Amino acid sequence: MTPPPVPSPTQLPTFPPDFLWGASASAFQTEGAADTDGKGPSGWDAFAAQPGRIKDGADAARGTGFHERFPEDVALLAGLGAGAFRFSISWPRVVPGGSGPVNSVGLGFYDRLVDELCAHGITPAPTLYHWDTPLPLEEQGGWLNRDTAARFAEYAAVVAGRLADRVPMWITINEPAEVTMLGYALGEHAPGKQLLFDALPAAHHQLLAHGLAVQALRAAGAGNIGLAVSHSPVRTAGDTEEDRAGAEIYDTLTNWLFADPLLTGSYPEGFDGLMPGPVTDDLSVISQPLDWYGVNYYSPMLVGAPAPDALQSYAGLGMPAGLPFGLRDIEGAERTHFGWPVVPDGLREVLVTLKERYGDRLPPVHITENGCSYDGVDDTRRIAYLDGHLRALHRAVESGVDVRGYFVWSLTDNIEWVEGASQRFGLVHVDYETMQRTPKASYAWYREFIRAQRTSGH
Repeated sequence: MTPPPVPSPTQLPTFPPDFLWGASASAFQTEGAADTDGKGPSGWDAFAAQPGRIKDGADAARGTGFHERFPEDVALLAGLGAGAFRFSISWPRVVPGGSGPVNSVGLGFYDRLVDELCAHGITPAPTLYHWDTPLPLEEQGGWLNRDTAARFAEYAAVVAGRLADRVPMWITINEPAEVTMLGYALGEHAPGKQLLFDALPAAHHQLLAHGLAVQALRAAGAGNIGLAVSHSPVRTAGDTEEDRAGAEIYDTLTNWLFADPLLTGSYPEGFDGLMPGPVTDDLSVISQPLDWYGVNYYSPMLVGAPAPDALQSYAGLGMPAGLPFGLRDIEGAERTHFGWPVVPDGLREVLVTLKERYGDRLPPVHITENGCSYDGVDDTRRIAYLDGHLRALHRAVESGVDVRGYFVWSLTDNIEWVEGASQRFGLVHVDYETMQRTPKASYAWYREFIRAQRTSGH
């Protein structure tokens, strides 16, 4: 297939002058040093160590060596001209047991990372939970256990007590829908449970943990707090009542089951009674005002009635019997190396839909993840992907959605969970044998785009 022509980064529409341009990463996917300096095991460490869980056999415990090489990666961010870096803090590196003694050496690592970012004029934007639950808590039920939410708030207070004086932007939890569905409902991710709809307590307890963490952060002097929620436009695959019902329940589970409690203080109709604990009281904690709302966008979903010959998802996931929907392939769309359809206007659609649904209850938005997997250092398809999505983002801004920032996923190639090293999302190539970093063509393109935006915005 002939690569697309490379679009010019200087010919994109101009965003507001104070728009925040950044890149993202997560602890489990990049840090490595899985048992270094007092770090405890996470549920993902234990899951990845099981034979066959990482499909390409990559050593997830090595990550990309970020724990040792973070000054090099911060220098890459500085060379990019990034205004912010979204990274995650490993809960078991800071509190190895999930509760109890704090590992001062582990916390000191993030202290040094924040200092390094600040020294280069890059805003630190840490995520407190990017899926790496401390193993002792996972063994006690993980997010099925209400106590995990309280322990998370304690951990948030510890981190804020150390870093709030230099961190001006906080993310509590990343993608609670994926943790619930892939980890607890379908068993594809850690902790590998296949509970289907009995996984819903994991959704509620993550939302409660977010709310409690917001309270803890603010009590410790931290501000500018949001979280990162995945959103995809859901399109109906057919014209039958069963197709429409399947698409509606999938849309509710993946888009509104989390956004509604956060932004309206209530669950979608019928879900209150499925959640554990004093739900009404919990919702008052969950729904306290956010400073901003994070959107992770990758692709739309085509959904209809359950059908044995259409059991696929954008991650190649086989869907078990018993679910009231079936996922279909979106035909005619270009696909990334991962097989995900490339539909840039879906980002505009997501943002406009959020604004229409929530109105003034929707706070300012940051795009906390958007990116694609393609092989090669001369990655012109990634450039075309970024160009298309940034244009779609600008259309959303023109439509009146208050978007304040964009974080590309990701700075470097990383361990893509169960896919291991086989999916390369980075602007920077990583040789997993030597850990050598090589900026790709997309790195240079994004650098020139940021430079052009700053020049045109003043």
